[in-house]
Amino acid sequence: MTYETEINGIKSRVRFSEENISGLFLPLLECLARLREQKGRRILAFLAAPPGAGKSTLLSFLQELSERTEGCAPLTVIGMDGFHRYQDYLLTHTTVRNGEEIPMVKVKGAPETFDLERLTERVRRAAAGEECGWPEYDRLLHNPREDAVRITGDLVLLEGNYLLLNRPGWKDLRAYADYTIRLEADEEFLRQRLIDRRIRTGVDAEEAARFVDYSDMANVRICLRESAEADQVWRVDADGFTPVMRERI
Repeated sequence: MTYETEINGIKSRVRFSEENISGLFLPLLECLARLREQKGRRILAFLAAPPGAGKSTLLSFLQELSERTEGCAPLTVIGMDGFHRYQDYLLTHTTVRNGEEIPMVKVKGAPETFDLERLTERVRRAAAGEECGWPEYDRLLHNPREDAVRITGDLVLLEGNYLLLNRPGWKDLRAYADYTIRLEADEEFLRQRLIDRRIRTGVDAEEAARFVDYSDMANVRICLRESAEADQVWRVDADGFTPVMRERI
């Protein structure tokens, strides 16, 4: 089926196969619902994926699918992008890339440009079943909007690039997840997707490729090479999603 949505001001039109819907998406929703019954509390799941894998669009579809499928519990979807450090911070702090000290804003989206301490605290509260606010990233303001979403549901799915990152601090997040899904894909496939997405924001092709190669692809490689294993791993390509590994509950 064809699904249309708008993520961060960019309109997307994606086709999800019936095989993916019946073979992956609905079983995932059923799995999370069973976990909730077994544990008798809120379930927090992670979906970790590199830039360009389509995780935000996928979660938007899963949320809609949960709401219109009889017997499925409604799914609350949230993202880690609201924990980008504020633009003022990124403009006044530096990091090192390829041996050169540069302003953090030049690599916005890299692990060090997120406020991991705040993210960890809010993930802890969400996992504990608290009703709490959750920030979203506003691409027009280039800053987070605090408490843009209120988490109240019993099934919560959090998406982000680095949720399963096997680095100090980041790897502690996994302790709060009841279930994890990881997306993987070929680097060149993700590169082309990222360039196309940037072009759709009004950037010319040459500038889009330059930015993606300097910033985005470094983050793609971090995600693909340094993410821990998950309960489910799906491979993404032009034809959709293919299960690589699944652990059934």
